[in-house]
Amino acid sequence: MKLTVLIDNNTFIDRYFLGEPGVSYFIEDEGKSILFDVGYSDAFIRNAQKLSIDLRYADTVVLSHGHLDHSWGLVPLIRLYTESIIEKQPIKKSTLITHPLTFSSKRIDQLPVIGSLLTEDKLSDYFYLKLSRTPEYLTNRLVYLGEIERNNEFEAQHPVGKTLIDGIEKDDFLFDDSALVYQSSEGLIIITACSHSGICNTVEYARKVCGEDKVVDIIGGFHMLNPSPEQLQKTMEYMKRLRPASVHACHCTDLNTKIELSNVVNIKEVGVGLTLEYS
Repeated sequence: MKLTVLIDNNTFIDRYFLGEPGVSYFIEDEGKSILFDVGYSDAFIRNAQKLSIDLRYADTVVLSHGHLDHSWGLVPLIRLYTESIIEKQPIKKSTLITHPLTFSSKRIDQLPVIGSLLTEDKLSDYFYLKLSRTPEYLTNRLVYLGEIERNNEFEAQHPVGKTLIDGIEKDDFLFDDSALVYQSSEGLIIITACSHSGICNTVEYARKVCGEDKVVDIIGGFHMLNPSPEQLQKTMEYMKRLRPASVHACHCTDLNTKIELSNVVNIKEVGVGLTLEYS
């Protein structure tokens, strides 16, 4: 499995890519290509073009959840599809996999829209939609986790704005938040976006779904921006017990958390253009 970072908050020195507060990964496995999240703008497309990655032929698009920094790139992606059709260039109609709540209306404070700009009906014109709360295998060893179980008392305790479900506005605990896991020959590779479910909850659920305890690497956001002292301490204790070979914490993981992580795990730098390969 090969993973390429198309969008992250950071870029590497002397690598001339675009960064933004968002996430997008391009994953290749068993002859299949998977686009995991699409960032906030068209930057992921421009970065992919520099890397000679043609997103018009992705087999699957996965959205981790509905927030703007992970879903708003769908608009320029559809524009790319449309312009290709106009120019009589071939494209592949991808399968879009996500949680059923991903496209629910989301807002916070004075921002009226922080969720997807596109509805299921509009997206069905361009993708085969598969909305699932349960795990879905994308390849023989790559799994979309669906709705992640939340079993500890120090993560996912606070809502992020409001969401509209069945016509009723409720606190948004981001139950649509999901992740991917790859079953490598050496153990699990956890691929997260924001980890609104909690990074520890996410890892534990991935271990349960795959029936495998060993975790080799974790790449993605930890949803730890100024975390509470309890969350920080218990996360560090969990990671110390977990003992992954490496951790690529990025996106919504603040500097202090990365410094604390470096005391218990082998923390690695992440930036646009990073490529990771696992057998």
